[in-house]
Amino acid sequence: MRKLLAVIDMQNDFIDGSLGTKEAVSIVPKVKECVEESTKKKYDVIFTRDTHYSDYLSTKEGKNLPVEHCIINTEGWQICKELIGYTNDKNVFDKPTFGSIEFMNYVKENNYDEIVLVGLCTDICVISNAMLFKAALPEADIKVVANACAGVTVDSHNNALEAMKMCQIEVI
Repeated sequence: MRKLLAVIDMQNDFIDGSLGTKEAVSIVPKVKECVEESTKKKYDVIFTRDTHYSDYLSTKEGKNLPVEHCIINTEGWQICKELIGYTNDKNVFDKPTFGSIEFMNYVKENNYDEIVLVGLCTDICVISNAMLFKAALPEADIKVVANACAGVTVDSHNNALEAMKMCQIEVI
């Protein structure tokens, strides 16, 4: 069986930077634990990195969320220090929006049987990628580790988990 841990947007700006929250800070140890366990179990581990440019505020997303974040090559764009040691040039997908078509295609090409998602933000990028994976591999087991994710708010985190459950994504 092919198994994947998808670590979504565990970047400084989402943890304790311009869009950080105490909930995001609190999941870092659990995400690290998931990465370590998955590595031991021989899962593939892939990270995503929200990636914007200096023109962010003039983009559609920037007009709807006028807070500069994850600008390429800044400290806020980097994967957090607790996880950076698990990344390399081959296991990070830079993505310009919430879900990554490139990552979805990678998942489909590798025909994973199980995909587990952790990271930020449950209600934006985690749910977007989970839904893309479900569309790409409808027979695969798609799972989200609830206590290794955080949303923009606690309520929106919980709402996203419920929405994923309704779409047959297992919340563990």
